[in-house]
Amino acid sequence: MIDPNSKVNSEHLKRNAYLYVRQSTPRQVLENTESAKRQYGLRQRAAALGWPMERIIVVDSDQGHSGASVADREGFQKLVAEVGMGRAGIVLGLEVSRLARNNSDWHRLLEIRALADTLILDEDGVYGPKNFNDRLLLGLKGTMSEAELHVLYARMRGGILSKARRGELAVRLPVGLVYDDKGEVILDPDTQVQQSLRLLFATFRREGSVWAAVKSIRRQGLLFPKRLFSGPRKGDLLWVELDYWQAVEIMRSPRYAGAYVFGRTRMRKKMDGSFKAISKLPREQWHTLLQNAHPGYISWDEYEANQRRLDQNVRFRSSDRRNSPPREGPALLQGIVLCGRCGERMMVHYRKHGDSLIPEYFCRESSFGLTRRVLCQQMPGGDLDAAIGKLLVEVMTPLALEVALGVRAEIQSRLQEADRLRRAQVDRARYEVQLAQRRYMQVDPANRLVADALKTDWNEKLRILKNAQEEYEHQCQALS
Repeated sequence: MIDPNSKVNSEHLKRNAYLYVRQSTPRQVLENTESAKRQYGLRQRAAALGWPMERIIVVDSDQGHSGASVADREGFQKLVAEVGMGRAGIVLGLEVSRLARNNSDWHRLLEIRALADTLILDEDGVYGPKNFNDRLLLGLKGTMSEAELHVLYARMRGGILSKARRGELAVRLPVGLVYDDKGEVILDPDTQVQQSLRLLFATFRREGSVWAAVKSIRRQGLLFPKRLFSGPRKGDLLWVELDYWQAVEIMRSPRYAGAYVFGRTRMRKKMDGSFKAISKLPREQWHTLLQNAHPGYISWDEYEANQRRLDQNVRFRSSDRRNSPPREGPALLQGIVLCGRCGERMMVHYRKHGDSLIPEYFCRESSFGLTRRVLCQQMPGGDLDAAIGKLLVEVMTPLALEVALGVRAEIQSRLQEADRLRRAQVDRARYEVQLAQRRYMQVDPANRLVADALKTDWNEKLRILKNAQEEYEHQCQALS
């Protein structure tokens, strides 16, 4: 057997020894302490080869980072730089996987070490990358390390997909759904959260577009629940103004229809390996879709209808405008009148006449066709709306009164639902004030640091309660 000391010469000993220490996850750093002891123990091996302890530099800034890529591994990048500048006589690592689990990174490091004549030491011995046999063995170890990572990933991924296929894999739930003590998915016990979500679905059903639903809820001064999934307040429920993209995510999520889904997105690494690009997949490519897996806020049929409506609205924003929803404005035929010449949907333009808006219908064929200067046709909307209105009045029956009463009852029901939600916001703010007050009253007055913080929190809750009460009174006055 060749004495490993024969590979260490005076030129190596003139340079520093670098000990690279790494564990893949923060949990391993906290729990797998024996691996850390073994890695730090390699300093004795370097000392036995002739390096003084003060010249054995430990690089352990990559603790908790995976070795699958050099991205975000500052310690590894620093080590490569030191080797490239000829400052390292030997690099120590418990095994190849501590340094890299990626063949490209590993062989690049071997090439630099061979050029700089830097030795490598692991638990099995000392290697010289300039030596062909040593380099062949190191390359084989690197290949086995990468294959080991692939096998570990395949095993874990297989277990995850197997549980997801049965609908037993616990995944992050959207706001309004929670896990109970048995791990089953249930509706959020908070009735205000439930009412807010049902109001959004009902408003979308009535308005026909997400943006119209969002504006309707905002006009009523209603806040919407939002769950924090990161940060120091992870898991907390906040009440904020409803955001358009939050509403879109809710309408697109099949979980609200009681369906278990997994694999709706695909993650890809970018060229540098540092970030992952996420792309959404069509439904036929989802890994798992189990209907009626848990309680939901809407039925599956309503979910399907919502998706068709959303897709139609998306097409409306393109050149195909045959399925446009009605928009704001006094025009009677907006969104439904078609051009008699080309069959395209006609658009509406308003001009001011005193305090009123006069609609004009025109065909936008010129905007999407080859000719951009000549309109297909244009007509005043006032006379057309009057003629259509007269026709509607003529065909009305006594049932119209019953319909009008039904509409009035529905509007009254909406107002009552909005009033209940606003009162719930005030009640929640009042509860938060009482909770903050109890915390402040229970603290030791001598502990001023804690008492001052709790007092500040109490004052903040009082401010929120005052704003909620003022908003509630303002909305009540506006409706009276």
